[in-house]
Amino acid sequence: MKNLVESIAKALVDKPEDVNVSEIVGQDTIVYELKVAKEDMGRVLGRKGRNANAIRVLLGAAAGKHRKKVILEIVEP
Repeated sequence: MKNLVESIAKALVDKPEDVNVSEIVGQDTIVYELKVAKEDMGRVLGRKGRNANAIRVLLGAAAGKHRKKVILEIVEP
């Protein structure tokens, strides 16, 4: 799922080389921290957070198979 987040983010931004995704695995949860360039933050978030919510929905659907809760955190640079 880390690759999923990374590929979606790289498709949205102008500087795909600055996309960094880290994964923190717990017992019941998996947290993905997405870092992008400062000028690309708006592209990842989208209007009213629509892009970010869409990525979260896709992660939730993919996480159903693993029976874990998935959290996406978009970290400001």
